[in-house]
Amino acid sequence: MAIYNKFITLLAIGAGLTALIGIFWFFGFGETQIPSHEENPLIRLDSPRAGETIQSPLLIKGEARGNWFFEATFPIVLTDWDGLIIAQSYATSDGEWMTENFVPFYATLEFKKPDYGGNGFLILQKSNPSGLPEHDDALEIPIKF
Repeated sequence: MAIYNKFITLLAIGAGLTALIGIFWFFGFGETQIPSHEENPLIRLDSPRAGETIQSPLLIKGEARGNWFFEATFPIVLTDWDGLIIAQSYATSDGEWMTENFVPFYATLEFKKPDYGGNGFLILQKSNPSGLPEHDDALEIPIKF
């Protein structure tokens, strides 16, 4: 009878641990939450919006914290669905960029619509004159052509 009780106890502990792991998995405890483009504390994009269908020339507007810029600009890249760069340029600040506050920016990208794949990404890269990877940052916005 003692062996039977130990077996039932171990079975109950195993079932409890399995249930606990399932709860953590279901509710995503321990999962790293990456801010979406609407929640990014350093840059906000007004136009285009995520998932929007774009065409050339593309007007890009938003605001970014002053430390996103270097010499009042930061790089912008447009890629197709598989990461091929189809256009790149620089966004320009529309105000004093040497601040920690948000500064308006604008850019225009001219591009040829890809022959295949209807999706891509608009990538707003933080200026990083040092080239050090710890200073890299970017905001990727999914778009449609």
